[in-house]
Amino acid sequence: MSPTPLPPPAPIRINTAEVSHDPQGHDFPGEVEMTLVDHLEELRNRVLRSLLAVVIGAAGCLVFVKPLVKLLEMPAPGIRFLQLAPGEFLFVSIKVAGYAGLTIALPYVLYEVLAFVLPGLTSRERRLVAPAVAGSALLFAAGLAFAWWALVPAALAFLVEYGADVVEPSWSIERYLDFVLLLMVATALAFQLPVLQLLLGALGLIKARAMLAAWRWVVVVAAIAGAVLTPSTDPVTMLLLSGAITALFLIGVGLVAMAERFKSSASTSS
Repeated sequence: MSPTPLPPPAPIRINTAEVSHDPQGHDFPGEVEMTLVDHLEELRNRVLRSLLAVVIGAAGCLVFVKPLVKLLEMPAPGIRFLQLAPGEFLFVSIKVAGYAGLTIALPYVLYEVLAFVLPGLTSRERRLVAPAVAGSALLFAAGLAFAWWALVPAALAFLVEYGADVVEPSWSIERYLDFVLLLMVATALAFQLPVLQLLLGALGLIKARAMLAAWRWVVVVAAIAGAVLTPSTDPVTMLLLSGAITALFLIGVGLVAMAERFKSSASTSS
C-alpha cells in the first residue's frame, strides 16, 4: 500500500503594507499573488484596452486626416502629388490616421504596460520607471520633430535636385507618405537610445567608461543604422541620422556617468 502523499503547503500571502523596506531597494512593495491564468487574463485585457485606444485615436484622426496630409506635404513645396489608382488616397488616409492614432494613444499604452509590469519590480527599479517613461516620450516627440524639420527636407531636396534637369517631380501620394512616415517613425525609435543606456547603466549592466571606450564601434553601427533606417539611399539623410544617433549615444554615456556618480555619492554618505 503506497503512502498517502502529503498535501502541498499553503501559499504564502504577503501583506504589502507590512513589507520591510530594504535599504538597497530590493523589496517588492506591489507584489500580489496571482495564478498564471490570472496573469494571462490581465495581460489580455490590457492588450485589448490598448488596441481599443489606438483604434479610437485613429478614428478621431481620420476625421482630420486631410489637414494631417497637408502638414506632411509641407516639406516638399512645389511637388505635384498624384493619385495613381482608384482609392489610393483613401488607403493613404487610413494609414496616416493609424500612425497618428498610435502616436496619440502611446501614453495610454505605456500606462497599461507599466500597470502590468510594476507589481513585479523592486523599489529600486520602480524609481527608474517615471524618469524613463518621461524621457522616452520626450525623445520620441523630439525624434518626430527632428525628422520632419531636418531629415525629410534634406532628403527631398537632394532627391529633387539630383534629377531636376532630367525629370519633372510628380510623385505618388502613397509612396511619398510611406517615405515620410517610415523615416519619422524610424528616427523616433532611434531617439530612444539614451533611455536604453540609462536603464542598463542604472541596473549595473553596463558602465559609462566601457561605452565610451567603444566609440569607434558606435560610429560604425550608427552609420549602418542610418543606412538601414533611411528609406531613401541619399547620403545626406544617412549622414544626418547617423550623426544624430552618435550624438544621442554620447548623451546616454553622460547620463550613465551622472547616475554612477550619484549612486557612489549616495553609498558613501550612507
